[in-house]
Amino acid sequence: MYNWGLIWQHHGILLNGLLVAVKVSLLALVVSVVGGLLLALMRMSRPPVSWIAVAYINIFRGVPALVSVIWVYFGVSLLLGVQFSVFEAGVIALSLLYSAFMAEIFRSALGAIPHGHREAGQALGMRPIRVFFSVILPQAIKIALPNIGSMFIGMMKDTSTFTVIGLLEVVRVTQNLVSQTFQPFVLYTAAAGMYVIAAFVIDLLFRLVEGAYARPPRGVVSQVLRSRRQRRLRELMTEPGS
Repeated sequence: MYNWGLIWQHHGILLNGLLVAVKVSLLALVVSVVGGLLLALMRMSRPPVSWIAVAYINIFRGVPALVSVIWVYFGVSLLLGVQFSVFEAGVIALSLLYSAFMAEIFRSALGAIPHGHREAGQALGMRPIRVFFSVILPQAIKIALPNIGSMFIGMMKDTSTFTVIGLLEVVRVTQNLVSQTFQPFVLYTAAAGMYVIAAFVIDLLFRLVEGAYARPPRGVVSQVLRSRRQRRLRELMTEPGS
């Protein structure tokens, strides 16, 4: 007999596992976005800098999450004598892997920006670094947002492999509950449902961010944003040697 009441009975433990997975994935997302952007810029640079980025991207895109976390948690300890906590190892492992994927996302997004936008910024007297941060990067982020959301969902799912080092995420706590209740079908179905719901929520949040990025709100908020944008453009045009 399947005891579906176990899901509600142990919902607190399952939700705590989901919270751990979200924390690990969110921290890794921030690190991998920054790392991916740096790798993308290196990849678009001249050799030998681009060779380093290409080697990193191709290596870590081919490494499974399970192997990555074993390298970080056990390998670094053996080679360097540095012992990471389970949580830290999970964040580092995901960051190493997904920085490689983010690099290709940002490289594609940066390449999609018309070259004329860069020339227009330089024609206004802006320095190249100012053009990048004020003109190019905001547009690239808007293009990359949907794929970044997909990567975040992938990170959430990959935390399930970190049971090998004892991270108390959804699958690990489900395994513990199964060993006590002997109801694997019920509890693993609940775990799968939590991942699916989390994926829907993440997708919705990124769609809202993408929509707000592309279409600012109407009314007073829109007027404030528009006035700030116009004031900023006037400042950029009047700043000498900006």
